[in-house]
Amino acid sequence: MKPSGIRTVIYAAPDLAKARDWYTQAFEQAPYFDEPFYVGFDINHYELGLDPNMPLQEGSTVAYWEVKDIKTDFDRLLALGAAAYDAPNDVGGGIIVGTVQDPFGNKIGLIQMPGSNQ
Repeated sequence: MKPSGIRTVIYAAPDLAKARDWYTQAFEQAPYFDEPFYVGFDINHYELGLDPNMPLQEGSTVAYWEVKDIKTDFDRLLALGAAAYDAPNDVGGGIIVGTVQDPFGNKIGLIQMPGSNQ
């Protein structure tokens, strides 16, 4: 296998309408696909999907969304009802990562690369 990159991240959404509304606010855009079985957002050509039939499972995998100002975006997600899971911290080389848990139990990673907030 030689993948060219990640194309889609799908989150469990037991209450699809509430999840759709929350992610619309969190990512500041409306979904491009909105059906009772799936909601899809185009986040800079990456798919963020919400699946009402996916069981929420605790796991070790977290997708990290690149942001320009992790502190501002982390705090904004908390204000929208997410819970802090791992506060933003420098993991070396000026790379800052942090993780929140959305109101539905999914973990959302944020990553700020060096120089991206300038």
